[in-house]
Amino acid sequence: MIGLAGAVLGRVYAGPLLSWLVLGAAVGSVLVSVAARRLPSWLVAPVSVLAMLGWTAWSLRLTATRAELPGSLAEVTADAAANGIPRLLTAMIPVEPTPDTVLVPLVAAWLAGLAAAEVAMRAGRVLLGYLPPVLLYAAALYVVGPNADPAIGPTLALVAVALLGLAVPARRAVGADPAAGLAPAVRAAVRARLAAASAAGLAVVVGLVALLGPLLAGQVDGRPVDPRRYVEPPQVETLDENPLIRISGWALHPDQQLLDVRTQRSGPPIPVPASEPGATPAPAATARPVPIRLAVLSDYDGVTWRVGATYRNAGRILPVTAPAGDSTVETVRQEVTVAGLSGRLLPAVATPREVTGARVAYDPTTGTLIRPEGLLPGLRYRVTSTLETPDANLLATAEVPAGEEVARVLRVADGVPDPLRRLAAQLAESNGAPYARAAAVEQFLAEHYRLVADAPSGHAYPNLNFFLFGPRNAGGQRGTSEQFAAAFAVLGRLAGLPTRVVVGFRPAADGPVRAGDAYAWPEVLFEGLGWVPFDPLPRPDEEPRPVEEDFRPTPEDPPPSEVPEPTTEPTVPPEPVAAPGRPADAGPSTALLVGGATGGTLLLVVAALLTLLLMRRVLTRTRFERGDPGQRIAGAWREVTDALRLAGSPIGEDLSASEIAAHARAVLPTEAGVEELAGLFNQTAFAPGTASAEQAARAVATAGEYVAALRAARPWWRRLLWSVRPGPLRWPR
Repeated sequence: MIGLAGAVLGRVYAGPLLSWLVLGAAVGSVLVSVAARRLPSWLVAPVSVLAMLGWTAWSLRLTATRAELPGSLAEVTADAAANGIPRLLTAMIPVEPTPDTVLVPLVAAWLAGLAAAEVAMRAGRVLLGYLPPVLLYAAALYVVGPNADPAIGPTLALVAVALLGLAVPARRAVGADPAAGLAPAVRAAVRARLAAASAAGLAVVVGLVALLGPLLAGQVDGRPVDPRRYVEPPQVETLDENPLIRISGWALHPDQQLLDVRTQRSGPPIPVPASEPGATPAPAATARPVPIRLAVLSDYDGVTWRVGATYRNAGRILPVTAPAGDSTVETVRQEVTVAGLSGRLLPAVATPREVTGARVAYDPTTGTLIRPEGLLPGLRYRVTSTLETPDANLLATAEVPAGEEVARVLRVADGVPDPLRRLAAQLAESNGAPYARAAAVEQFLAEHYRLVADAPSGHAYPNLNFFLFGPRNAGGQRGTSEQFAAAFAVLGRLAGLPTRVVVGFRPAADGPVRAGDAYAWPEVLFEGLGWVPFDPLPRPDEEPRPVEEDFRPTPEDPPPSEVPEPTTEPTVPPEPVAAPGRPADAGPSTALLVGGATGGTLLLVVAALLTLLLMRRVLTRTRFERGDPGQRIAGAWREVTDALRLAGSPIGEDLSASEIAAHARAVLPTEAGVEELAGLFNQTAFAPGTASAEQAARAVATAGEYVAALRAARPWWRRLLWSVRPGPLRWPR
């Protein structure tokens, strides 16, 4: 049953390794209990835990080696123990078996096997022994949630295995009569009780089926709750959420080394794109530098461009998406060593497919990587990426997508300055095709503005308005790649183009990547081609033309004699909405919440009652069986005094043993042996070491008979609560 729980959980893992490790934990825990069944019960748990530590250590080393994680076994284990649960619930699916994603399932499987084997074999309670593996199976289903198909086959197999486990002991006991050897009257009473208990049990089962059957049947087609929605994924700081503001700081210190990169490329060389639309591309032998991407910024609120990503812990292998049709795909392998770069964003060539040497979290929507622990000087990792270049011949006729799926990258926040709207309308009115509009924006920025390193940072609407239309002698019409990329993205969205901003590095060659290599560039989404980068930066050898030569803002109130030509402003795209069927604020249904809360409360109550019952039995057994005869007599006497308290007849602390015996005799006149027990207790108190084993056995028997008779004389509801009341566990001795 524990192995089936591992198989169910393994459906969201990459490969079968997790299922095999859980199966090994199940077999190991049960075999240890079988081998140690002759040992005292208190010794089995430590032996099994030691075996669990060995199996867990071997499994963690195996998964760490396969994942190529750095660090010693102690470091890996400490990290997995501290972060196992949150990383398991925030990991990207399929989950790679790494130490932090296998530790919790392994420990849970081993403990479930230990508890189930001890209860089923040592106590002979097979049905009760099913509780740990069933709870483990339910936990596995909950963790998987809606991320895999319904586990109908494993669930049926679990039920079949459970029935087989119940049937095997029954076949061994065929012919055995529990009432054999008893007197006829007693035998009849025992059989009547067995029949009544069986009938009551059958009635309870039938009632539960009738009550819960329709409810469970109604949940068959329901969508299970994903626990990942309740766990906060890895977060980044402000500088990492908006790395665009770091461009100006890096530009002021261009010689600062941020990274060291070694690149290997496989595939056809990618030609340098033409500088202007319609120009002839450079020869294919001239390969362009590989841009290294730091972050993709898709959200803009009129003040700040943000990544807005939801990061999920990922293993070495990242999710694969099919490349766009008719695109050239090149595989790029890089070894990156961090020098002066800080933060959590992890640089990589788009689109990363495999990362080794660093634990990462990944946002598949934007393709942004982070290292949750942060970057440190000397950190070295290897990343394999697929660099896609669309067919330039298809761009002229390509369309851009629309609708809810791309509303995020079409959104234009309120407060757009009128000059920006008019400039976007002017650039779009004579360019109908999407690529022509994007090229017009690119060409306008490249021809009219100057790239400088000392421009102040900022890309809010007022900053962009001053960058585009401010007077040159006051610092306008000049900026870093921050303003060029942000202005292109905003103008593109005003022209109906889905755009985003990318921050990264453009090194001239392999080796050190310096702060002066950092820059930002815009991208436009085309149907069938994916995200296409544009370069609105001016050419170094060209002098920018004044903006007034090609764009003159129209007066707000034209003279009555002049009729302004109508201008068409693009419609502001609608606010992004959640995908159909999955509203952003939707949660589990009321019935599911009520059922889950009721079931969870019931399980907690049952677990608490079982724990109290076990602790009370251990206390009684310790008093009756542990220590020398004097200690056993004293324990029997404490059982009697606790029983009087449980029966509602407490004794005063100033009474002697003989007075307590008289009180006990008054409570239950039919039991006369309590006076003898009081005498034995006085003997052990005033003459230690004189009691014999026979006297201790007689004291234990007397106490047991008195407690049983006192309990039988109580009302039925007191008898039910007798063994689970926690009083004897905390009362002073």
